[in-house]
Amino acid sequence: MKTMKLLLGYSLVALLFSSCYTEVLVEDDHINEVPQVTLGQLVSSYDLWYVDINRSSGDGYIPFLQKAFTVSFRNGTLSANNNLVGIGDQGYGFGINIGYYDTFDFVLDVSHDLDGFYSLDVIQISPNEIRLFVPNTNLSYVLVGYQKHTFDYNALFYDNIHYFLQEYSTWEKIYTSEYGNLNEFDYENFVAFLSGGGDGNFLSSQDPNGTNINNIYWDYTGIYNVDDVSGNQYLKYLTLDYDYLGNEYFELSVINDKTIELFHESSGTLYRFRGKGYIQYKGLEGKLRKSKTEIEKSMVKISKF
Repeated sequence: MKTMKLLLGYSLVALLFSSCYTEVLVEDDHINEVPQVTLGQLVSSYDLWYVDINRSSGDGYIPFLQKAFTVSFRNGTLSANNNLVGIGDQGYGFGINIGYYDTFDFVLDVSHDLDGFYSLDVIQISPNEIRLFVPNTNLSYVLVGYQKHTFDYNALFYDNIHYFLQEYSTWEKIYTSEYGNLNEFDYENFVAFLSGGGDGNFLSSQDPNGTNINNIYWDYTGIYNVDDVSGNQYLKYLTLDYDYLGNEYFELSVINDKTIELFHESSGTLYRFRGKGYIQYKGLEGKLRKSKTEIEKSMVKISKF
């Protein structure tokens, strides 16, 4: 059997998509060049590109990238997973269609349905990573390529669960356990988590169950954050910091895409809330993702851990 070696030469020039990279097959003493990979071929070779917001840099933001968890490039159509509700199922895992794209050498042109037109320079920084630059600025984003069958949608969901809370206009209490001590939270029937990244403002109301979400009177306001639980990916700590009234602490679990459980630590009471008023993110309005560094800075004030 003949010996065959696959050599991939990476250099700064090779990383620019005017040339992309060249594969060279060495078979005995014969050298054969494999046709170069174009930018269009590369971006479509992965089902999903995870937008690694922690590695973004520069001033300002690109709305459709700041909003997306993943983007996909398929035959000229640009798709994105902007919501955690239904992720992995919506659009067969690709999310929703948000616009169109085209490639020219190492330039990616995007026409977003609502955000408008963007022309981005592209550099390949590893076999499955690219960096998108806004020309003549310091703004850039890193995208990491995955195939759907190996992508961990659950890990993405629980790592970003603070955004999941924001994807409903409000959460209505549907269950209170018979066990547990009486406490003030027993009387709160609605909680709304407003956009703000890892932390943000929240509202709560004692209006009776069944109140139309447009008619809710919000009795309390404050800020909230979500913390990880060491050794348990599927459990989180939720802190509600009420204006002038102190803090309430809960263990937060997700039952399904519409239902969450809150275990009130001090009273031992378990509550269930159901999301009402699903918010689908696509345009300029709505949540914008923050890096973990930005989130941690904003959480310092109310974190007890």
